[in-house]
Amino acid sequence: MSNIVIKPILTEKATNDSELKNRFTFVVSRNANKIEIKNAIEKMYNVHVNGVRTQTYGGGKPKKKYTSKGISEQANPVWKKAIISVAEGETIDLYDNI
Repeated sequence: MSNIVIKPILTEKATNDSELKNRFTFVVSRNANKIEIKNAIEKMYNVHVNGVRTQTYGGGKPKKKYTSKGISEQANPVWKKAIISVAEGETIDLYDNI
């Protein structure tokens, strides 16, 4: 289960969502579906998950780098983000194991 959730995202927008809207953001495995993500979060943090939204980033148009040896193309890394909505009154402490 722990290989599904890779790490939490601690940006300004994600922190604001966690404080005001009780939503937490994680980088998850690309192969994981919403049910697997929900079960992993509930088991790891002992909370009740109301909803899971996922977004896949990367892929698409490759980056071009201009080097002394010519132009090289590099593919963008593909990763998946999950936004977890937790039940009212419950919270996840993301800073306890930093």
